[in-house]
Amino acid sequence: MKKFVYFLFFTLLAHSGFAQKNLPNIVYILADDLGYGDVSAYNPTGQIKTPYIDQLAKQGMQFLDAHSASGVCTPTRYGILTGRYPFRSALPVGVLRGYSRALIEKDQQTVASLLASAGYETGVVGKWHLGLDWTLLPGNEGKLQQTDIRNELDPAIIDYSKKTSAGPNTVGFGYSYILPASLDMPPYLYLENQQVEESPTGYTKGNKEDKGYAGPFWREGKMAPSFDFHEVLPRFTQKAEAFIGKQTAKKPFFLYLPLAAPHTPWMPKPEYKASSGAGEYGDFVQQVDASVGAILKKLDQMGFSKNTLVIFTSDNGPYWRPDYIERFHHQSAGEFRGMKGDAYEGGHRIPFLARWPGTIQAASQSSATISLTSLMATVAEITDKKSTAEDSYSILPVLQGKAKQVAGQPAVIVSSSTGYFTIRNGDWKLIEGLGSGGFTEPKEIKQSQEGVNGQLFNLALDPKETQDVFATNPQKVAELRALLQEIKKYPKK
Repeated sequence: MKKFVYFLFFTLLAHSGFAQKNLPNIVYILADDLGYGDVSAYNPTGQIKTPYIDQLAKQGMQFLDAHSASGVCTPTRYGILTGRYPFRSALPVGVLRGYSRALIEKDQQTVASLLASAGYETGVVGKWHLGLDWTLLPGNEGKLQQTDIRNELDPAIIDYSKKTSAGPNTVGFGYSYILPASLDMPPYLYLENQQVEESPTGYTKGNKEDKGYAGPFWREGKMAPSFDFHEVLPRFTQKAEAFIGKQTAKKPFFLYLPLAAPHTPWMPKPEYKASSGAGEYGDFVQQVDASVGAILKKLDQMGFSKNTLVIFTSDNGPYWRPDYIERFHHQSAGEFRGMKGDAYEGGHRIPFLARWPGTIQAASQSSATISLTSLMATVAEITDKKSTAEDSYSILPVLQGKAKQVAGQPAVIVSSSTGYFTIRNGDWKLIEGLGSGGFTEPKEIKQSQEGVNGQLFNLALDPKETQDVFATNPQKVAELRALLQEIKKYPKK
C-alpha cells in the first residue's frame, strides 16, 4: 500500500507543469527612455553611475546589439508583449495617450497569457501605455466603438468609478497596478486590476510645456487629488516588491515592471538631486538604478534569485539633444548617432542585461543582434509552450551560451517615430527614408539625387553611421528591401 501511495504521489508530481521542469521566475524590468550610454556598464566614462544595473552585467549576460521594435513607447511595448512588430497592429505609427482605446487585440496571445497557461502567476506594475477600454457614463456607450485607436475618448464621458473593460487583466495578467500612459500624459492616476484607485477630480495646468520634452515637463489634464509626480517611481517599486513578497516557491511567477522613468517629467527625489554629473536627468536615472537594486534585494530576501531570470532593458533610446551632450559631457546614447524616435542607432539600440544563475554565465557578453520582440518565443521555449507570434525568435540558446546569433531570425526591423522602417541583416542596415525619421533634426530630407531615397550603413565598419553608402550599393539595397517586404507580408508560423 505504501509503495502504491508513493507511486501515485510521484505520478501526480510528474504531471505537474512546475514539477516537469523547474520553471524559472521571470522579472522583466523595462526602463522608459533610457539610453545605451546611461548604464555605466556600457559607458564607464559617462556622468551617470548605475551600480545595481551593472550588477546584472557582472552576474549575467550583457548584450551589445539589442534593439527596441520602435523608437518610441507604445509600439515597442506592443512588440514586447505580443512578439509582433508594431506595424502589424492597429497603430503602426505613433503612440497612444491616456484616454486611448486598448491596442492589443482581444484574441491575441501575449507573453502574460502564455505564461499563465504554463502555470505562472502573472503581474504588471508600472506604465501601461497600451490603451484601455474605459467604461463610459450612461448614454455614451456607443462612443467607445466609434472611437478610432488614433483618437482619444472625451475624458468628460468616462465613468471613473467603473472598471475598464479591456486592459492588462484581459490580456493575461492576473494582477495589475498601472499608470495609463506616460507620466507626462493625463489622466494622472493609478488603476489596480483595471479599477481607478482614486478618481481624477483634481486638475493640473501642466508644467514647463514651453520647454519641450525635457525637465519637469507634463501636460495639463485630469489628476487624482493625491497624485504626486515625485512618488510614482517609489510607488511602483513598492508595489513590485509587494507582488514578489506574495509569491511562493510552489508556483513560478512573471513580473512585468515597465517603469515610468527616466521619461519626463525628470523629477528625482531630493536625496538623488545632484547625485550624477548629468543634471536632473542623470539624477533620475540613478534613482531608477536604486529601484532596480530594491527589486534585486527583494528577490534575494525571498530566496528567489537563484531560480529567477531577470531582464533589464529600455523601450527606446533617450531624449538627449546635442546641446545636452556638450553641456554635461555625457553621451546618453553612447557612441551611437541620434536619440529617441530616430531610425539611427541612438533611437533604438538599447541596454539589455539578463541574469539567470546556473543558466547564464556570469560576466558574459553577447554580440547577437536581438529585438525586444524575442521575449515571447524565449519564454515559449523555456516553458515548452507554443507561441503564435510572427516576429519572435528565441534567444534562449544565446543566453545559455549555446549560440552566438539568434537561430531562424531573418532580420531585425525597427519603426521610427515618423514611420521610417529600418531593417538590419548582419552588418548591413537600411533606413527607408532620408533624415532621422525621429526627434533629431532634420527629421525628413527631400530626395535630391535620383534613385537615392534611403540610407545604407555597414555597422561593422561604421557603427556611428557617418558614411551613407546607399548610392554605391544598389544590389544590397535591393536585397534588403526585398527581405523587408517578405517579412512584412508573411506570417512566420
